[in-house]
Amino acid sequence: MSKTTKLVRCSWAGEDATEYARYHDEEWGVPMTDPRALFEKLSLEGFQAGLSWLTILRKRENFRKAFHNFDPERVARMNANDVERLMANEGIIRNRAKIEASISNAKAYLALSEKTPFAKFLWSFVDGRPVINERTTLQGVETETEASKRMSKALKAAGFRFVGATTLYAFMQSTGMVNDHLVTCFRHKPCAALQKKFRIENL
Repeated sequence: MSKTTKLVRCSWAGEDATEYARYHDEEWGVPMTDPRALFEKLSLEGFQAGLSWLTILRKRENFRKAFHNFDPERVARMNANDVERLMANEGIIRNRAKIEASISNAKAYLALSEKTPFAKFLWSFVDGRPVINERTTLQGVETETEASKRMSKALKAAGFRFVGATTLYAFMQSTGMVNDHLVTCFRHKPCAALQKKFRIENL
């Protein structure tokens, strides 16, 4: 009887069937182009600041319910009463500054989108071509890059909050703008193949 081959993952992803492993296997590093999904991921990365991503994953569905599935137009219409309601919601991160930032970020998203498609704007910071790294260890992986610094500066200028360079580099890794799967990880090649096909002009 043959033994089942164990998948080799990036070490941070943990073992089979964990929430981290599923996120790593199915989402992390896959190029993301849907503007609403990008707004959601940007919002959740903002809530993650100072916390673990696993905490956010476990509350993600609650966040989606609380923030109208991160529809920017609906989030932008939320008001002080909504903030108080969310502050009483135990299913999400009850941080007033982050909740208020999510609402103001939705307004900034709408204003920015009137000038340029949100996805195209974000992807322009890697010149429309995903950065495919070939790392062999986690040592030396940056927490921020020149691209994430430029994106941070531009988003802050557009009125976004909780968009520091470190937060945005995690966002870039997550949304496939950067491939930081280790070369030994079974997801490196599939993500790289998707990233090589990416074309910003298709956005």
